[in-house]
Amino acid sequence: MRSGRTLTAALMRLGPAILPFADAATVELPLGRLLRLALFQVTVGMAAVLLIGTLNRVMIVELGVPAWIVAMMLALPLIFAPLRALVGFRSDTHRSVLGWRRVPYIWFGTLLQFGGLAIMPFALLILSGDTTGPLWVGDLAAALAFLLVGAGLHTTQTVGLALATDLAPAHARPKVVALLCAALLFGMMASAVVFGLFLAHFSPVRLIQVIQGAALVTIILNGFALWKQEPRDPNRSREAPQRDFRSSWRAYAGQGTAQRRLVAIGLGTAGFSMQDILLEPYGGQILHLSVAATTALTALLAAGGGLGLLIAARWLGRGGDPFRVSGVGVGIGILAFSAVVFAAPLASADLFAAGVSLIGLGGGLFAHGTLTASMNRAGPEDTGLALGAWGAVQATAAGLSIAASGLVRDVGGAIAQSGVLGEGMNEPAIGYLIVYHIEIALLFAALLALGPLVREDARTEDRDRIANGLAGRTA
Repeated sequence: MRSGRTLTAALMRLGPAILPFADAATVELPLGRLLRLALFQVTVGMAAVLLIGTLNRVMIVELGVPAWIVAMMLALPLIFAPLRALVGFRSDTHRSVLGWRRVPYIWFGTLLQFGGLAIMPFALLILSGDTTGPLWVGDLAAALAFLLVGAGLHTTQTVGLALATDLAPAHARPKVVALLCAALLFGMMASAVVFGLFLAHFSPVRLIQVIQGAALVTIILNGFALWKQEPRDPNRSREAPQRDFRSSWRAYAGQGTAQRRLVAIGLGTAGFSMQDILLEPYGGQILHLSVAATTALTALLAAGGGLGLLIAARWLGRGGDPFRVSGVGVGIGILAFSAVVFAAPLASADLFAAGVSLIGLGGGLFAHGTLTASMNRAGPEDTGLALGAWGAVQATAAGLSIAASGLVRDVGGAIAQSGVLGEGMNEPAIGYLIVYHIEIALLFAALLALGPLVREDARTEDRDRIANGLAGRTA
């Protein structure tokens, strides 16, 4: 009996050493409850893969929907990205008879996702022309479905991150951020595999089953994630501050380096995101890699991102500066895109694979550092606003940069192959390389924006250290 208890105790001590993010658990937020809370990120990742990856291909190839209509539909969720700051602010100041601030918003965001996914497959089938009725019904229904999913996704993620910040003590937040980002990656990777398997033999019935299955999984996982997470405080409805968004935003944006931080987030996110839809075509068209080899790039990118999250969590957990972590991630990103650029003239698949892995590593460090910095600068009454601002800038920059990358590649490639730039530039890779050079420029700009933020944090730490020393001598 004693030996059994000894073995259990040993395993409990060993858990944080061998399980990723197990040391993120605290007395206030135990590991089981934390893992359950992270499920909302899994459903966000699942919805992102469904919209950007699976449906992108299915609508164009299997359903024969014109590419410009597909592009418009996939861009609709971006309409709600700038509203994330407003959603976060509303969750900060929400008055509820039940005493909840975050739960109602996460739940209604979940219902929006569910509703959009529930009607989406039927709308897409009508959009493809498989109907005896008017085609405009399919256009309208598909637009509504994408709008609902976008609104639900942005609401759920913004307020879910705010709830995690409320529940996690300050010293554990870097590790909690890493766990939440890892849950997002896991949701994207797992759902990509599952969707691929189920749609290997495409049929309209199978499409309906997959998308509505995703809707069911979303409402089940998010409901489980929310169960008994936010403590009820009926007095909060009477004590909630009466504030308007405009004045609150002015106060937040006027805090020291808040605007510079948002600019750095936007530049860095755009720099890391433009390649999202180009890496696999680049590998196939320019480096002549097989379909299996280019598909493996997604795994390399995700593996690099997971490693970046782990490194950032340990670095920040030891008191590291989140802006310095972000700056290191940007520096790695510049090296990564340089490797991708040189892979074409050297015809090196290995150099390309190394560059892709480093893009994931740098992106993981940058995302973790900027999100942690936003959490650290959020007060107890404006957590949702701060994280909503981070999410609004991050999502908008990512969406616009991805949309611009395809246009830049096509236009740049057409100009190069027309001979206007000279014979030496008349190569198929030029369109891709223009995009990668723009990304390098954006990352250099992000590095310039981050520099003063690192120095400001260092001065703040020095002032705190001097103040603590004086207080100690006085005592």
